[in-house]
Amino acid sequence: MSLHLAVEVVRDSEVSLTAQIQSFIKSEIAAGSLHAGTRLPSSRRLAEDLDVSRSVVVEAYGQLVAEGYLEAVQGAGTRVVGHLTTEAVVPTLLGENLVPEVRWDLRPGGGNLPDFPRRDWLTCYERALRSAAPSAHACPPPAGTPALRLELSQYLGRARGVRTTAERLAVVGGFSHGLHLLCGVLRREGVDAIGVEDPGHPGQRQFLKECGVRPVPLPVDEAGLDVAALAATDLRAVLVTPAHQFPTGVTLRDDRRERLVRWARDVDGLIIEDDYDGGLWYERGQRPLALQRLAPERVVYAGTASKSLGPGLRLGWLAAPPDLLDRLLRRRARHDLGTETLTQLAFAEMLRGGLLDRHLRRLNSRASSRRQALEEAVRRHLPGADVLGPAAGLHAYVRLPRHTDEEALASGALRRSVAVRGGAAFHARPRRGAPALVVGHAHLPRSGITEAVRVLAEVGSR
Repeated sequence: MSLHLAVEVVRDSEVSLTAQIQSFIKSEIAAGSLHAGTRLPSSRRLAEDLDVSRSVVVEAYGQLVAEGYLEAVQGAGTRVVGHLTTEAVVPTLLGENLVPEVRWDLRPGGGNLPDFPRRDWLTCYERALRSAAPSAHACPPPAGTPALRLELSQYLGRARGVRTTAERLAVVGGFSHGLHLLCGVLRREGVDAIGVEDPGHPGQRQFLKECGVRPVPLPVDEAGLDVAALAATDLRAVLVTPAHQFPTGVTLRDDRRERLVRWARDVDGLIIEDDYDGGLWYERGQRPLALQRLAPERVVYAGTASKSLGPGLRLGWLAAPPDLLDRLLRRRARHDLGTETLTQLAFAEMLRGGLLDRHLRRLNSRASSRRQALEEAVRRHLPGADVLGPAAGLHAYVRLPRHTDEEALASGALRRSVAVRGGAAFHARPRRGAPALVVGHAHLPRSGITEAVRVLAEVGSR
């Protein structure tokens, strides 16, 4: 392999060429230009590039190896050594990228992803390529391809009870993209604040702020969103996760669903229904139907393939009232060129052939097994703790005994190579309830869940 390294040397300097090469490589490593694991050119190649004797480079490399900057591996060349620095991590403020590599990662999101159905997706993508018309390679329609909107309307009606048609659906680049479009339309209509669940997704609150909309926290209890608290405000829009609330996992009770719809009609308001977990429902009994079916003229139903397939597809959808959808699409036409067409057509094939249903059955079976392992481990190792809410989604809410120091537990667990997020991180206001953990479990082996909970128990007992 012929590699190149940009090295600056001055031939008439009093500093030797060997020392110049050493100093340059050290400074590039310190500045972050040469990253850990970067392979450097062979001594022969670098000598030729610099037009110096090979012995000059051999000596420079040798000294850097001796000082611990480089490593020479037989058959793999000379590379920059990696130096891990994880001491500065603040475990109580864990984000998605602020944690060192750990043995068991219990955080929701991030790596807590289902197995991607590679074979099914490849089959559907090939079908889409073979059957796609030449126009499929042009810019897609703002609302998405007709084929996917038709399949989605049928699937959502069958699996979620959503009352919509292909003409009332728009394909978007994931939930955040759809929410961004909605915020833009609402701002133009004078709506500058949206009610959000508390606890809720902290990233979602920040996203709303960045969209120019003020998030207004509303309490959540064992029956879901407190609609009375919403009605006491002057809000005209609210964002809810009624089927399986994030992060508590509770389901919005039927009487509150009806009160929420009445609120929207009374204030000429809008409900944004985030179907956060998609088809991941493995609790005994029927999954709650969409809130949207109670008032299609007042509810925007937002779904995504992020939890069932993966967020990397950037694939979501909105079922909206016709007049609102028209405004969304006009705004979209001014700001972006739509969602990639072949991905839409491949997903339409998954829906048409029942492959998504089959994939979800596999995911639900696996996630159910992991949830059972979590509940068993909590009963055995964390007396006084409870796993709340129905068995669904990729996460669970573990309520801890009131005396538990949530921050110390998360910090101690991280030192034992277990990453977990405390419930406080999901609250916008001071929390009144018991301490808790929000646990991503669906991606772990059963034995890993058991071991991780045992570590939490050992840390908490100290």
